[in-house]
Amino acid sequence: MRADRLVAVLLLMQARGRVTAAELAGELEVSVATARRDLEALSSAGVPVYPQPGRGGGWRLVGRARTDLSGLTSSEARALFLLVGPAASGSPEVRAALRKLVRALPETFREGAQAAADAVVVDVAGWGGVGRERPGLVGVLQEAVVGRRRVVLVYEGRGRVRSERVVEPWGLVDKDEVWYLVAGTGAGERTFRVDRVVSARVTDEVFVRPEGFDLSVAWERVVSEVERRRSSVSAVVSVESRFAHVLGDQFGRHCEVVEEVGGRVRLRLSATTPLMIAQVLAGWGALVEVVESEEVRAELARLGAELVAGNAVR
Repeated sequence: MRADRLVAVLLLMQARGRVTAAELAGELEVSVATARRDLEALSSAGVPVYPQPGRGGGWRLVGRARTDLSGLTSSEARALFLLVGPAASGSPEVRAALRKLVRALPETFREGAQAAADAVVVDVAGWGGVGRERPGLVGVLQEAVVGRRRVVLVYEGRGRVRSERVVEPWGLVDKDEVWYLVAGTGAGERTFRVDRVVSARVTDEVFVRPEGFDLSVAWERVVSEVERRRSSVSAVVSVESRFAHVLGDQFGRHCEVVEEVGGRVRLRLSATTPLMIAQVLAGWGALVEVVESEEVRAELARLGAELVAGNAVR
């Protein structure tokens, strides 16, 4: 897990003074390219790790920060925990390690480091669709989450209607390359898609995040509610095993393997309506067989009839 590696990189650099990407790769049992990316990630985030070109060069930890991390400045500590925090969202062991690392920091740094570690959750399971580029406002909102500053959002909701609202940014979630902001509002906890945020202005107003708030737990509630709304209809389909992962990508969490027999896989697909399932399956033609769901079969037949009628030779 990357969180483990990033901390291990810092400890190795403290112990040796200078390391190369090849040396790190050997110690951490990763590729040289992965070791170099970890070093560059630490450096880009503001942790005092710098390359030294030329013969006898490598990478050095400027200031020789000690293994208890107390050699880091406040901003450097926040940068480090902002990097390693998201990886801990799915691992109790890494979360425990991060708590120990926070306690190892000077007391004046701990609050900012903990806020950075808790700022982002990464949810790799998709809801279907293609991933997007990271919205430019993620960095602005991330700073507001860590700094506990209220934000004035201009948000584009359904029907492209824009509204302005003041929110307390409690945390960010990267769900399969789609970003969400979990925030407090006058109407309670709300979730906003960051790619629908037109603008975000960070104010000087400080807020206190609710006591006991856990971003991972809050996000699980959001996911559960979305899953409930999106999974009201299901169909079982059969497809060749080599194509199963493609359907899995298209339906995300709403694709469940039922069984695999004789080179074919049966999958349970879920959506809000039979039409939504049929619209995806229509492009598969005879490659997919609908085993269960008369409603989805009927929608496929209707779509096929519409296509034939619309493209009839005149």
